[in-house]
Amino acid sequence: MVFSSDSSEPKKVLVVEDERIIAINICSTLKQFGYQTEYVSDGESAIQKVDSDTFDLVLMDIMLGGGIDGIEVAKIVKKKQEIPVVYLTAYSDEATLD
Repeated sequence: MVFSSDSSEPKKVLVVEDERIIAINICSTLKQFGYQTEYVSDGESAIQKVDSDTFDLVLMDIMLGGGIDGIEVAKIVKKKQEIPVVYLTAYSDEATLD
């Protein structure tokens, strides 16, 4: 997926993933395709990052460590800025998918 744009600046993607090696892997892959990336490992940091910076897309792990899950973080992010959020998860159980 490559965003089309009139701007020559790379699109910025925020990766919210509590597994460091997975976050690094996702960011590395996105950088190979020309995206600018940042990652955080918890919901609170994601909210702070969205408050302090502008992103074109958020890749959000559903099951984050800590007090707030990715779905709740995405709701807060969407209220603050109109940023598309794509959920990531290793879980395929029906409760998670709902």
